Amino acid sequence: MRYGLRIPSFALGSETVGLEQMGQYLRKAEDLGFESALSIDHMLLTPPAYACTWLEPISLLSALAGVTRTIKLGTLVLVLPLRNPAYFAKEWATLDFLSGGRSILGIGVGWHTEEFRVMGVPHKERGARMNEMIEAVSLLWNEDDVSFEGKHYNFKNLTIDPKPIQRPRPPIWIGGGTQPSEKVYGQTVSNIDPVLRRIAHYADCWIPHSSATAEMVRSDWDKIRDFAERAGRRSENIGRVYTNFAWVLDKKESPESAVKHFARFSGMDLDYWRTYYLLGTADEIAEKINQRIASMDGGVTDIILNPLTWDFTQLELFAREVIPKIEVRS
Repeated sequence: MRYGLRIPSFALGSETVGLEQMGQYLRKAEDLGFESALSIDHMLLTPPAYACTWLEPISLLSALAGVTRTIKLGTLVLVLPLRNPAYFAKEWATLDFLSGGRSILGIGVGWHTEEFRVMGVPHKERGARMNEMIEAVSLLWNEDDVSFEGKHYNFKNLTIDPKPIQRPRPPIWIGGGTQPSEKVYGQTVSNIDPVLRRIAHYADCWIPHSSATAEMVRSDWDKIRDFAERAGRRSENIGRVYTNFAWVLDKKESPESAVKHFARFSGMDLDYWRTYYLLGTADEIAEKINQRIASMDGGVTDIILNPLTWDFTQLELFAREVIPKIEVRS
C-alpha cells in the first residue's frame, strides 16, 4: 500500500499559499513517508460542487519539482480532452524530465460544460477525444517522426523532445465510474460502460469516485475486469486508488468545527461533507477507509488523502493516527 496526498492547491486570491510554504509542507510529507503529491484541475468555478478554483496543475507541479526530493508529482485528475495532444505531450514530458521521472498522470474526461465551452471543445466529444489523446500522446512519448490520424486530432511526422524519463511512459491513472451525486456536478450519465471500458483498456490505476457506494464500486470493478479480459489485459495489473478529502477531529471536537475549512473550497454543506468525505476522528476515518478497501476486493494500491490546509498538524495526524489503523490486504 502506498500513501499520498492530493494537495490543497486552492486558488484563494491573496490567501493562496506560495511556493516556499508548499515546499516546506511537501518535504515534511516526504519525511513522514508519503509517496505522492497530486493536484486537481479546474480552471473555472464549478458551483455548487466547489467554491474556488485550483492553481494550474502543470505549472504548479513543475515548480514543486524544484523544491521536493523524492515524492512523486501528478494530477488527480487532469481534464485531458481540454488539451492538444502534441502540446500536452511536450508539456508533460518536460515535467517528467525536470522531476527526474517522478510524474504520475492522473486523467479524466471532465464534466464542467462551461470549461469546455471556453476552450472551444465540444462537451459531447470529450470521451472520444480522451481515447485519441491517450493514443496520440503515448506514441509521441515513445517514437520519433510520429503521424496520427484520428477523428479529432491529426498530425504528421512529429517528434517530441525530450521524451519522458519514465519508460515506456509515466503511469496513467484514470478517474471515473458510477457515483450517487451526479446532479451536484451538473451531469447525468445514463451509460457508464464507455468510461469503464476506457479504464480497462488504458489505465495503470483506476480512481473510483470518492462518493461512490461500496456496491457501486464493486459493480464497476466487475465490469472493468470483464472489459480488461476482453481487451487481453490482466485485471490484477490494474491498480486501484482510494482518495478523499479528509479532516481529522480530536475526540472532543464537533464536526461543526471543521466547517470553516471545508467551506474554503466546497460549495456543499456539513451533511454532504459528513456523508461523502472523511470527516471524523482518526478511528472513524480509518474505519471508512478500511470499508472502501474491502469494497475493492482488498486490491487498493494507493490511498490518497486530501488535506484542506497546508498546516503540518493534519499531515502529522494522517501519518501517525490514521494510516497505522488502515488494514493492508492482499
